[in-house]
Amino acid sequence: MQANAPTVQGELERALGTILGHGVRIVLAGRTDAGVHATGQVMSFRSDTELDREAIRRGVNALLPADIAVRDVEPASEDFHARYSATGRTYEYRIRNAPQREPLERHREHWVPQAIDTAAMERATATLAGRHDLAAFAIGRSGERTIRRAEWHREGTLLRFEIEADGFLRGVVRGVVGTLLWVGRGHVTVERFGEILRGRDRSAAGPSAPALGLCLVRVAYDGPADDARGGDDE
Repeated sequence: MQANAPTVQGELERALGTILGHGVRIVLAGRTDAGVHATGQVMSFRSDTELDREAIRRGVNALLPADIAVRDVEPASEDFHARYSATGRTYEYRIRNAPQREPLERHREHWVPQAIDTAAMERATATLAGRHDLAAFAIGRSGERTIRRAEWHREGTLLRFEIEADGFLRGVVRGVVGTLLWVGRGHVTVERFGEILRGRDRSAAGPSAPALGLCLVRVAYDGPADDARGGDDE
């Protein structure tokens, strides 16, 4: 919630309150910075409404602005918490590596016209797997997280970076991508990327990649419990 700007949480609570006939405070699986997208965000709320889930979904979507939509509504157990019950999260970062930008995708991808060494970036990315203190890439506090998967996919001129972990600190994915772009542009070596990761010094890493290329694509509620309760912001 922000006092001086519209937010996803604020719009959802307003629409839900209208449909359900009472005030609602929602819990989101993770907070996202301004400009960051989410196609797999999950929220939870409590209500004693007799409306069925499809009526709630249709009613809320009718009241939401065009840039927010609810895909599905499901009943949950009493102890379910969208944030603390999550066992993993997956983010995607999109880079358009081409001389010409894609105007219709300008809000969803970071345009990099310069040539980049994607093979070097992939080698550096391989060092991310495992449990690390991610302070080198985070905004604010430090903390250990387990990165389960980090990989690049190329689709023509589009590069997609996917990273899955048990949790994230604020700014980590954008910090990782910005530093990997340093590797791709030859500013630092693959070996130096590993040293930056282990050094836990944010000032040694690259600048954060722009928010517009980042998207929360999946929140998992299966597998081992998240050891990083509450530390999942991008």
